Amino acid sequence: MQPASVFLLLTSLVSPALAGVQELWWNITYVENANPDGLADRRVIGVNNTWPPPPIDVNSTDSLIVHMTNSLDALTSLHHHGMFFNKSSFMDGAVGVSECGTPPGGTFDYVVPINSSGQWGTYWVHSHAGGQYVDGLRAPLVLHPPTEVHSYDEEFTIILGDWYHTEHNVLLQQFINIANPGGAEPIPDSALIYFAQNASYLGPISGTSPSPVTSAVGFNENSTLPFQPGKTYRLRIINTSAFSMFYFWIDGHDMRIIEVDGTDTEEYPISLISLAVAQRYSILVTARNDTSSNWAIHANFDTDMFDTVPDTLQPNITSSITYSSSASITDSGPVDAYFAVDDTQLVPIQQIAAPDATKTIQLVAAFDTMDDGTNHAMFNEITYNSPLVPAILSEMTLGSNATVEEAYGPLSFVVDHLDVVDIVIQNSDTGDHPFHLHGHKSMIVGRATDYTSDDPTLNPPIAANQTNPVRRDTVLIPAGGSATLRVVADNPGVWFLHCHIEWHLEVGLAIQLVEAPLQAQQYADTVPQALSDHCEALGKPASGNAAGIASATDLTGLPLGPFPQNNGWHPKGILAMFGCVLTAVIGMLTVAWYSIMGGQISEEETEHEVREAIDKKAKRGKLFGLIKPTA
Repeated sequence: MQPASVFLLLTSLVSPALAGVQELWWNITYVENANPDGLADRRVIGVNNTWPPPPIDVNSTDSLIVHMTNSLDALTSLHHHGMFFNKSSFMDGAVGVSECGTPPGGTFDYVVPINSSGQWGTYWVHSHAGGQYVDGLRAPLVLHPPTEVHSYDEEFTIILGDWYHTEHNVLLQQFINIANPGGAEPIPDSALIYFAQNASYLGPISGTSPSPVTSAVGFNENSTLPFQPGKTYRLRIINTSAFSMFYFWIDGHDMRIIEVDGTDTEEYPISLISLAVAQRYSILVTARNDTSSNWAIHANFDTDMFDTVPDTLQPNITSSITYSSSASITDSGPVDAYFAVDDTQLVPIQQIAAPDATKTIQLVAAFDTMDDGTNHAMFNEITYNSPLVPAILSEMTLGSNATVEEAYGPLSFVVDHLDVVDIVIQNSDTGDHPFHLHGHKSMIVGRATDYTSDDPTLNPPIAANQTNPVRRDTVLIPAGGSATLRVVADNPGVWFLHCHIEWHLEVGLAIQLVEAPLQAQQYADTVPQALSDHCEALGKPASGNAAGIASATDLTGLPLGPFPQNNGWHPKGILAMFGCVLTAVIGMLTVAWYSIMGGQISEEETEHEVREAIDKKAKRGKLFGLIKPTA
């Protein structure tokens, strides 16, 4: 984007009130030999030849401009997660929805109009292109209001994340493969915890010797939070994982939730916090007056999400709170039981009543082995594919046809300006899923633990006249459950709704919310020319419908599928079945051979092994598409 275009966009977004502009220059680069967990060197994606990318702190009265240069050998993008981007959906950074992506060697200026969004709190920035945030392109983003609702003496940001030693593209090829018909996700090699304060990361504990490339940042047991007796600290916790949920707690200290995904809440005491991918919480912690001991900070994987738990994986990581460098660390060990935060019990400080719904979009999430032998995700039995033309450019260039839902391709939903939309997401899978809606903060007006049940305790009706439901941008929906998200369509543009587990997004668990097309076209003059130029440079169309055709219904050439196996077995599905049957036969022959050679396997042990194998295959209710989830 040229400086004049930046000025034009800023003047269209910024209110007359005095507002500053914070500018960052980010060159997206590869960084070799990063080793944050101390277990393996690997290439990562960083900023300005360093990793991790720098944390961002911005005042809510400012606008943020990130001048991005792409020095990778693949297209890239930046998504400022949770930002509203009022009047500028094209700055949202979601490849295929908001842009084609910035090609290698290209530049783009992301204008984030924080000062006009009315937002503050804890957010993050990450790539929304081809899984690049799995390879490290992710960082915390904190927005500070002029006056905080809650009082505290000091604050820190806690970054949690899963970590893979193998690059995303290799893992993705293994994941979407006929050799993996059950859709077992790649298991992370380790977990990370590290800290930031005042737009800088905290360094490692004195006396440790971390890997040179990442030696400026303390990770895991080489990291600590310095506490002073009697002070009250705000700890902002962000889960930046690709896949994993964390359980977080601090030994010897009480926690009170005061923020969820950028929404200030009344204090809510809690002993343990669950964070699904992309979720954030702020907690208040008051330091102890006793400095004779330091205390362990725990961040444990939810290993129930993993098809297997490798012997090499350390699922429970610790850091510490330091009162005295000479004191030892008190680690109280595991908790009695994990539990998920009931976010519907959190009470927003700013009271907003839920308006009555005027439109309902019902979505059933599922996984299955498809007609090409690979496992994919679906909403309403359809797998999402990115359109050839980013939906925002279709919305801006289709004229009156922009209101035609079919023009945007399958799993696109057009809503009118100021519609009040209930998005009902029913999770028919046997795994939990965190769903993120771009451009909005949803009201959670209903939850069911079993959406198929007639029992109102398991599937309660939506209560009318809710005076102040919790609002957040990433909502975890447990297996077999559902959530009703009430959204006011007051932000014209196109917004992605997707599972934030990266592997599930890659296999199609997403929709597009096409909001108020005719109103969005009023901002067409502010769309940067660079968006179209980048599409052209990448060999993609930049106008017309999802297929790049100036038509409301002709979608010739639009990528579709794969499709559910509703008409019998296809060659790749047969091949996948053969492979798994062969594996089972080899297993039985191994048992027989072991018995012949004198090994002793009891009937109980054999039954245990068989049941364990069946459980693994049926874990997600999708073995070859033949085992369906049950209520």
